[in-house]
Amino acid sequence: MASRSVLSAAFFDRPADRVARQLLGMHLVARTHDGLVRLEVNEAEAYLGSHDLACHGSRGMTKRNATMFGPAGCWYVYLCYGMHWMLNIVTGKPGEPAAVLLRGAGKVSGPGRLTKALGIDRSLDGAAATKASGVWFEQSGTTISAGRIQRTPRIGIGYAGEWVEKPLRFLLTPASS
Repeated sequence: MASRSVLSAAFFDRPADRVARQLLGMHLVARTHDGLVRLEVNEAEAYLGSHDLACHGSRGMTKRNATMFGPAGCWYVYLCYGMHWMLNIVTGKPGEPAAVLLRGAGKVSGPGRLTKALGIDRSLDGAAATKASGVWFEQSGTTISAGRIQRTPRIGIGYAGEWVEKPLRFLLTPASS
């Protein structure tokens, strides 16, 4: 049987692009009204810190983005366009705003659809990604080959100048049968 160990905070205490790439194939697990849901992460975007103009923390700390400033391994949840909750995991050292946005897992594509499917809202913001919070990551026990990873520019960041075209969106392509 595949290993189901929970990813520790130490896993997230690294640069966001490394975490985003290595989250592909891991399981996002949530305790929902329907029971335990376990979805394979297949799309994630990295936001690298205060120097990354697409990152919420690039203009400093606010009430909305304070969670992004650390510690690693905590959930950063915010409302986008006044209607969609976005689920991010904080990465790196405290004080430097960096995170990975979860854009897709299992058959759910789109960050707003993902949070809706799992019943996630702002109440999770700042909680550690552990079983105690009700939402966490588990190792899949499967090795993902580099050939299954696609890198593209992030979505919806036309305002970010030189950062628009950086390949910080990571996608897991289906395994060959």
